[in-house]
Amino acid sequence: MGTRILAVEDDERIRSAVKLALEDEGWTVDEAGSGEEAIELFGRVAPDVVLIDIMLPGIDGFELCRTIRRTSDVPVVMVTARNDTHDIVAGLEAGADDYLTKPFAAKELSARIRALLRRIRPTSPAHARMVFGDLELIPEEGKVLQGGHEVHLTKTEFRLLCELAENPGKVFSREALLDKVWGYDYFGDGRLVDVHVRRLRTKVEQDPANPRHVVTVRGLGYRLQT
Repeated sequence: MGTRILAVEDDERIRSAVKLALEDEGWTVDEAGSGEEAIELFGRVAPDVVLIDIMLPGIDGFELCRTIRRTSDVPVVMVTARNDTHDIVAGLEAGADDYLTKPFAAKELSARIRALLRRIRPTSPAHARMVFGDLELIPEEGKVLQGGHEVHLTKTEFRLLCELAENPGKVFSREALLDKVWGYDYFGDGRLVDVHVRRLRTKVEQDPANPRHVVTVRGLGYRLQT
């Protein structure tokens, strides 16, 4: 089956331009002009990637992303009309994997989606099972257990944890994690890493404010504590 993308944008001109650009890549594109329409369509078409404009009528992009995250780990790209740090971080905190700022080039959008699609098709794991105290990672099954209980991670969170776990104790800079996990030139935007680490900690740490596993090495980056 081909790749299916759900584009959620209330501006019909922008939505049509995005649809044409993505269809030129050979992808199937479904369109929604509101959050309510997107929720209904999401359940019917099961997209591989979702593009969400933040400023939507009715249910806004943040709430739409949170709604999707309650039932799915499908990759989500948030689109904002300005390079506003609050909007970007809020979108990532809502569960988005990536973001784009308008106006963006069709080639940039396509490159981001291709990177997302590569990320959700992982290569064979080097380890079948890794245990770090009360945290257990089973890459080949896509599972993470914390204290014996399975925890749900998005595909990006899972990929981030796997990268750290492959080299326990090694410090990864934000730039290295951007390259390994996101697989695209993000021009050093460490917000993607920082927000995903915070989200990961809320799921795998007993006390996210005082992490035992995913720890910060001040001035350098992050490492997985053995």
